[in-house]
Amino acid sequence: MELNLIKIAIVGPESTGKSTISEQLADHYQTVWVPEYARSYCEKLTAPCTWQDEINMFRGQLELEQQMAINARRILICDTTFITVKIWSDHMFGSAPQEVLDKLPHHPYDLYLLMNIDLPWEEDPLRDFPDKREYFMEVWHTELKALNANYFLISGSNNDRLQNAIQCIDSFMIDK
Repeated sequence: MELNLIKIAIVGPESTGKSTISEQLADHYQTVWVPEYARSYCEKLTAPCTWQDEINMFRGQLELEQQMAINARRILICDTTFITVKIWSDHMFGSAPQEVLDKLPHHPYDLYLLMNIDLPWEEDPLRDFPDKREYFMEVWHTELKALNANYFLISGSNNDRLQNAIQCIDSFMIDK
């Protein structure tokens, strides 16, 4: 892993193209991307998600990020982060695991790209809230501001969205 690895988090509500753009950005910058651990974890669940599942997803996301960082070239693209565990836990259980809250301020990303809800909703068995996209968008803004995160809202069609993300990253990289 490079010492000066720049970590870029692709975040946002459900069905906003996070995985697609993560893969596209990794290809563009010739690096690796960290998939969303929760997706593969939840695909294996046979019962509703529990508090322990949220903790497991938090730990799994961090571990996967560490594993993938070894092969990154200057930039590591992260398809979501464990902030998602906080957001989902708050929504589903009324609070988040203390372990997650303790780690949040000590595990920052250099740049966050918040995917806007301007893409059409795509059905997926792991997506739950097509009617709460605006609500979760506000939650993401609130969470990123609470972290004093360096973030940009990425909007537009798939191609425009990619170009907007590249422009944000390139502008950010000029300062690095």
